[in-house]
Amino acid sequence: MIHKLLNITRILVLLFIFLFKPSTIFASSNFTTDYKVLYTVNEAGTTHADLDIVITNASDKFYASSYQMQLGFDNITNIKASDPQGPVNTTIKKTNEGYNVTLAFNKKAVGLGGKMPFKLSFDTDSVAHNLGKIWEIDIPGILTPSDFKTFSVEVKAPSSFGKPSLIKPTQSTKDLIFDKEQLGKSGISIAFGDKQIYDFDLVYHIQNTNLFPTKSEIALPSDTNYQKVFIDSISPKPQDVKIDDDGNWLAQYSLSPAQKTNVTVKGSVELALSPSSSPLSKAQKIEYTSPTKYWQSNDSKIIKTASNLKTPEAIYEFVAKTLKYDFARVTQNKERLGGANVLNNPNSAACREFTDLFITLSRAAGIPAREVNGFAYTENSKQRPVSLAQDILHAWPEFYDNKSKTWIMIDPTWGSTTGGVDYFNVLDFDHFAFAIKGVSDSYPVPAGGYKNSNTKTTKDVSVTYSDRSGNKQAKVDIKNSLAVRQIAGFPISNKVIITNNGPGSIDSQLMYVSSKNIAPSNRGYQTQIIPPFSSIEHEVVFDRQNFLTNKDGSFTIRYAGKTVEQKIKIVPFYLFPWN
Repeated sequence: MIHKLLNITRILVLLFIFLFKPSTIFASSNFTTDYKVLYTVNEAGTTHADLDIVITNASDKFYASSYQMQLGFDNITNIKASDPQGPVNTTIKKTNEGYNVTLAFNKKAVGLGGKMPFKLSFDTDSVAHNLGKIWEIDIPGILTPSDFKTFSVEVKAPSSFGKPSLIKPTQSTKDLIFDKEQLGKSGISIAFGDKQIYDFDLVYHIQNTNLFPTKSEIALPSDTNYQKVFIDSISPKPQDVKIDDDGNWLAQYSLSPAQKTNVTVKGSVELALSPSSSPLSKAQKIEYTSPTKYWQSNDSKIIKTASNLKTPEAIYEFVAKTLKYDFARVTQNKERLGGANVLNNPNSAACREFTDLFITLSRAAGIPAREVNGFAYTENSKQRPVSLAQDILHAWPEFYDNKSKTWIMIDPTWGSTTGGVDYFNVLDFDHFAFAIKGVSDSYPVPAGGYKNSNTKTTKDVSVTYSDRSGNKQAKVDIKNSLAVRQIAGFPISNKVIITNNGPGSIDSQLMYVSSKNIAPSNRGYQTQIIPPFSSIEHEVVFDRQNFLTNKDGSFTIRYAGKTVEQKIKIVPFYLFPWN
């Protein structure tokens, strides 16, 4: 989401009514100001803003003859202003922060309690944005909320946008009406749509610097409880794709001595706003609360700090408010500090330090936590910074919520740099995970981090919005190693190989094996998740037949909507064709 501050500063020309002249201009505390703002968005995304403003004299010594405000929008058109006497002379000046607008009133409101109501309207294309499959509306906040007695904002969106899927700050009602406290400095973010889809094109530079053959692996973007990944192509194809303990898909390659290979991975990802369930075992909870090199959850200062915070939200707020983002840490490629060290150096942090401190404090508090590396969409690198070093675009943490039994992604970095936008209760459609680190604080390396001496400055990550649907049909290939002729009197052992040739993963499910004339007649085998370009094996064993058995047999394998039938001939050993 894009956030700017609507710096509506009250620069009032104040004239003394009595016979003496002040040495300085009196503060605007001699007036109170009330704002009522309506933003109406049309189907094309253009927003019409109507501002109803009332200035009230809080003193009998002054009156306002003009008013100046700063509007924090990139572009405004059709600006109009009026007071009760008619159109108001308006001066507009473009600045780096938006627009300075000065209004010269037709009449002065004199006396204690005197009111000057006026209206301002304009059009802007800076509020609503169509991003892929999502419409986003971003309303600027107020630089100094205390300057206003009241400030209400109402947002009206066309019915074609559907119902909002995300509202920040959270509303207790369905009406998109916000008061001064809700608007604050952070502003309002509203999203319409139930999913976002990105296309990605990634390049991995791998090499073998040894004098003997070796194996290498790369971390592919993988399914999480927030995203579904579809891989259209991997060139060259891996030997296999394995799933590690954090759920990462690791594509495996064999490299000859001194071999260099560039692996290109293309596909798409479908992002959801709310996470699906993801049960965690007792052993995993222990794993994700253990100390590591950069997550020093056994450090005494960390333990003391965590004991005063206790909850994920309290830790998030502490990290967001304590650490200060240091852009030099990114540009100068400074050494990673880790959670304990950044707590002692809070003024030099980038996204990784925000992430490390949250994970370290969470683990010290007994809350399972881990790191996510990936792509984060941003149009304002000052308010929503990402690290462009070696294409590792962004890092953010996630914690395990026992109540909902799932991992919850948050972003304390952006919570800090946006001045308080809520990146705890609901994240957004802008965080695309490339790799998850929980068992290790340094492995696997995400896409963009596979560099060599010749590719340090190359751009290896491309992520763009997509209009295509993410639901692609699975492609399953089922083979077995069973010979057509089997010797009677021995168990019939068969190795079933299931290969996923489709772009998406195949969920864990049962493989059914049945037979009408070979025992046992019906069985089910629980299979693991199969990533794209990956295979699994299951051994299927049938009971031994009588030594004199001479008959035709068959069995059927059913898996992921596909059925394969295998026919065999069971013969006595003396009829078996040994040659």
